[in-house]
Amino acid sequence: MAGVIAAIVTASCTVLPQPFSASQQQAVTAVDRNAARADVEPLTAPLTLAEAIARGLKYNLDHRTHMMEEALAVGQLDLSRYDMLPKLTAAAGYGWRNNERITRSQDSVTGLPSLANPYISSDRSHATQDLGLTWSILDFGVSYQNSKQNADRILVAAERRRKAMHLLMRDVRAAYWRAASAQKLEGALRETIVLAEAALSDSRKIEGEKIRDPMEALRYQRSLLENLRVLESIQWELGSARIELASLINLPLDAKVELAEPQAEDLTPVHSVMPVERMEELAIANNADIKEQLYTTRITVAETRKSMLRQFPGLSLSYTYRHDNDSYLINNTWREAGAQIGMNLFSLLSMASTKRFSAASIKLAEQRRMATQMAVLAQVHLSLHQYDSAYALFERSDAIWLVDQRIDGHSVNRQAVAARSQLERVSNNTSAVVSLLRRYQALNEVYAARGKIQATLGTEPALGDLQDIKLSDLVQIVERAERNGA
Repeated sequence: MAGVIAAIVTASCTVLPQPFSASQQQAVTAVDRNAARADVEPLTAPLTLAEAIARGLKYNLDHRTHMMEEALAVGQLDLSRYDMLPKLTAAAGYGWRNNERITRSQDSVTGLPSLANPYISSDRSHATQDLGLTWSILDFGVSYQNSKQNADRILVAAERRRKAMHLLMRDVRAAYWRAASAQKLEGALRETIVLAEAALSDSRKIEGEKIRDPMEALRYQRSLLENLRVLESIQWELGSARIELASLINLPLDAKVELAEPQAEDLTPVHSVMPVERMEELAIANNADIKEQLYTTRITVAETRKSMLRQFPGLSLSYTYRHDNDSYLINNTWREAGAQIGMNLFSLLSMASTKRFSAASIKLAEQRRMATQMAVLAQVHLSLHQYDSAYALFERSDAIWLVDQRIDGHSVNRQAVAARSQLERVSNNTSAVVSLLRRYQALNEVYAARGKIQATLGTEPALGDLQDIKLSDLVQIVERAERNGA
């Protein structure tokens, strides 16, 4: 026995930090990468906005994490229900000693030792079995409040998942339209950059041959370089759009994602909003932040009840079946029942403080709920203002793009007979590209503002269990919701 104890003590003292080796870390990350894309359906057709949103909802890893947190909260509720049941314990034991258990006795009146020989009162070895049922009424009350809190935590997790879903849909929309504008502008950007590079090369040759005034050639080159700087900055700005979109919908980051050509109605959205009074009503009824605060307040109330319950005496009831094979026992099997009441008397000293703390906790939770409600109402008006502003900016950007497109068309029809006309062609092309980019950016702002309104109102498509629903069915649900503005 001493050797076993010494081995345990030695082992406990030799536990040291063990960082992952490079090979172990590579193995774990490889498993994680494979698991992350294990059930992701491959992209077999040009990606539409509805499919991008559906893929984000079904495959985005952060959204999966929120769903797992909700499932974990459900599991916690199931576990807490068992805490309300009585405790049924079974125990078995074995005892051994190396000599007899011998006891003496003395006369209770005279105090003199008994004249009889000392007694052997138990076997050297014996086994025991117990089966007992105990139930604490105080623990039952606390466990009941715990279960109510865990039930509300499920609802809190669901509201947080809803909020995360709204943010994910907004981010997927933004990344999709950025990628769409990159795909739309890719050809025009490349052509204009090639045209500007050629014009710049010709100008440098002319400058070297000293055919024209050097200052005029330098001004010309600077104009071309400025246009190239604008074009290349647009190219770099849009270059990350596909990577961001692939990350959000859990596709390989180096995948060449081809986007479907947007529908005409998607490129020219109609300005439509409901009355602000109706928006306020929907936000108060459905907003995820408000609902979360409602459930959080209820959790706080349950916590104060638990604190007050712990101030009361605890009553425990027990009933136990026992068996001992000791041959010296006349009754080897017996049953026991008991009741016990007890409390910590020092808890009476803290009762007043507990009441004050509980009341303050409830007031704080109610204050947070009111503050959240006022903030959500402000978000309703702010998101509506942002939507109106974004739509006005889109209309203006659309008008500018149409004008720049016509100017570019006229410049193409002109004969490039001089260097100046070539510079004008590059400048007009650049202006047309920038205008189209600004139009897409304004369009993205319109959809982002609309998405913020939907998130504030707490409206989203009825999706059901995302683990069971097929991607094709989810795409149809998202398409219907997008058409209906949900």
